Amino acid sequence: MSRMNVNLAGVELKNPVMTASGTFGSGAEYSEFVDLNKLGAVVTKGVANVPWPGNPTPRVTETASGMLNAIGLQNPGEETFAKRDLKFLEQFDTKVVVNVCGHSTEEYVDCVRRLADEKRADLLEINISCPNVKEGGISFGTNPRAVEQITAAVKKAARQPVIMKLSPNVTDIREIAKAAEAGGADALSMINTITGMKIDVRRRTFALANRTGGLSGPAIHPVAVRMVWECAQSVKIPIIGMGGIADAEGALEMIMAGASAVSVGTANFRDQTTVIRVIDGIRAYLEENRIGSVRDLIGCVR
Repeated sequence: MSRMNVNLAGVELKNPVMTASGTFGSGAEYSEFVDLNKLGAVVTKGVANVPWPGNPTPRVTETASGMLNAIGLQNPGEETFAKRDLKFLEQFDTKVVVNVCGHSTEEYVDCVRRLADEKRADLLEINISCPNVKEGGISFGTNPRAVEQITAAVKKAARQPVIMKLSPNVTDIREIAKAAEAGGADALSMINTITGMKIDVRRRTFALANRTGGLSGPAIHPVAVRMVWECAQSVKIPIIGMGGIADAEGALEMIMAGASAVSVGTANFRDQTTVIRVIDGIRAYLEENRIGSVRDLIGCVR
């Protein structure tokens, strides 16, 4: 039988498929539909050191082959998150990646310190790439020097392996990846959403109250695959590939481009069982092609 396990920054995952932050709640919301024990990892919704209210509504709108969101990282804050969401995840045999957000280096570091002793937090994914937060977020993720500095600060405070989540809204994502690696990142996750806009021509106004939002879904998949491939050639740390994955083929593209693991996001809104279908599809591909381990496919296309 083909092996599905992968190692991500020293953490062993039973398979390379996880959920993308912000599209799966923190696990509880989908547990009625998906056996969380079957996932490589659950990636939580973004959490900050204090509660965030998020952006005004409307915050989501459909687009051709995707969607735009401007949620603004609404979250209950680390204290409630730990007592409620991490406590819930204790009952499942899967890894947990906590997505961390902030407006400043100090806020990121404070949240990371608060999570240091949380045994259910196996890895930390630092979101420096959200296009819907007016302070912090994408401003960190588009400047190589800022990326290196915030990565180093977070890494110094963290006890868990640190994954830096990269923005595609840059001229050359390879420079950002190198900066994160230089700052001490243990892994990268990419890509976050692409900044976009939709106008409601009937109402003659913006479809989102925030005016702009993050584009996700199948529309961004080819861009994401290209960026994963570019960065896999440029850094030595592992990459989690995401962006428009809706089936096993999309996940395998990411893996062959150089991703050690993948995250399924927007497709969860359409079909809550997508992550399970992706896992089963990868396993079937390995068996049909007599490939001993999914690790044999990582970066096989050069």
